[in-house]
Amino acid sequence: MTDTSSAENLAAQPDMLASIDMGSNSFHMVVARLVQGEIRTMERMGEKVQLGDGLDADNYLTEEAQQRGLDCLRRFAQRLNGTPPEGVQIVGTNALRVARNANQFIARAEEVLGYPAEIIAGREEARLIYLGVSHTLSDDAGRRLVVDIGGGSTELIIGERFEPQELESLHMGCVSFRNRYFADGRITRKQMDNAITHAEQELLGIRRRFRSVGWESSVGASGSIKAICNVLATLKITDGTVTWSAMEELRRRLVDMGSVEKLGELGLRPDRQNIFPAGFAILMGVFQSLNIQEMTYTDGALREGLLYGIAGRIKHEDVRERSISALQERYQADQSHGAAVEATAVAAWGQIAEHWGLNTPADEEALRWACRLHEIGLAISHSQYHKHGAYLLRYSDLAGFTQQAQMELAILVRGHRRKFSSSIFDGVDPGDLERLRHLCILVRLAVLIQHSRNLEPPPAFTLEPRENGLLLTFPECWFDERPLTYADLMNEQEYLAKQNFVLELAGG
Repeated sequence: MTDTSSAENLAAQPDMLASIDMGSNSFHMVVARLVQGEIRTMERMGEKVQLGDGLDADNYLTEEAQQRGLDCLRRFAQRLNGTPPEGVQIVGTNALRVARNANQFIARAEEVLGYPAEIIAGREEARLIYLGVSHTLSDDAGRRLVVDIGGGSTELIIGERFEPQELESLHMGCVSFRNRYFADGRITRKQMDNAITHAEQELLGIRRRFRSVGWESSVGASGSIKAICNVLATLKITDGTVTWSAMEELRRRLVDMGSVEKLGELGLRPDRQNIFPAGFAILMGVFQSLNIQEMTYTDGALREGLLYGIAGRIKHEDVRERSISALQERYQADQSHGAAVEATAVAAWGQIAEHWGLNTPADEEALRWACRLHEIGLAISHSQYHKHGAYLLRYSDLAGFTQQAQMELAILVRGHRRKFSSSIFDGVDPGDLERLRHLCILVRLAVLIQHSRNLEPPPAFTLEPRENGLLLTFPECWFDERPLTYADLMNEQEYLAKQNFVLELAGG
């Protein structure tokens, strides 16, 4: 039986992978094949969308900006056709983190692409960037500093080999700096100095920590740093390596040129020219603040990190599992009890998943993780601990998780006990409401069945779907030795009834 299951799992593993990075400045897609555990890039696509430039004064994405993004995604969509869902990851970064109508754009993007899209937090973006960079460099010992300047944020990471040690995402990028300091197309000494000073101010909060950890080499990623390397090589200032003295020389030349219109003389593409001074100012601020003497460039970035993240999950090297275990340890959760609740919830899920449309790996993962973490709020207070646990899950930096995934976990933990009110699901997309409601009910039932905390295996109960409800049947006489569990389930009937869900009990 095990051999057959393993063979089926192996056969089901996708060999085509794809990632899309919906950045504040550019959208990028990489399509690759997974061959004997190695990623082989087949195609890269990228377009300047400047989504971040479409944020109005109230941080709403304009319709024009949304259309630019959707038009780009339509072109990407054709290349995604046929790729299995488990082999695709589509994420949005800073512009969508900031946009107050991001959910509207994400829904439209999913309709165009036919695949789910999610928004990632800044530190998760930094982790994925490091993953992409580290796989494109030689596996040398020693810490490295990685810097990625995007359209709306700048990520800085210190790591060794494939493991990041320090992660930071700062709210500064080449689009936002362009709009603030170089919007008139001029490049004056005062504008450049002000932009560099602003970048150094943003770095003040991490400078001491990063410099105390230290690094042996520094690496730049993504378009802004690549453009600086190319200009340095074009001007024959260096061979493309970014050095302190080269940055000083380029700073002088940019101010002497005085205008964005003249940057074509440096070999810059037209779509890169108007953001080049801003990207340069941010990198100069990084060099000065962190006392960097030399930096090389690599092609690896967020989109490659997404691919390696997918490959890791396929090989069962899922960083999300590490995040869940770390939370259990940090908040001293009762892991044996969590495992008993998990086993009970999965036993229930296996019986009802098909009928409720919960039969995806993502549904099972969310259910398992919520059960393991349902009591982490006890580390703060026993009173209202389900609310404390939900807060921790909603706002912690969890490696491997998107903001949507964290929100869903928070909802399942928030709703695992006491009142089962509609407010638990505030902010949930209507299309996900029924799914999360049903997952929440499974967690609630599993917690009640294991309320005695005697670590018993799940009883041989059965679940049968009913209109707006479930029939839950227990073995004969099971309740005789568990009168408190029976009382719990009777109370649960009342809680669920307030959400128009009918729980029927039988047997026992």
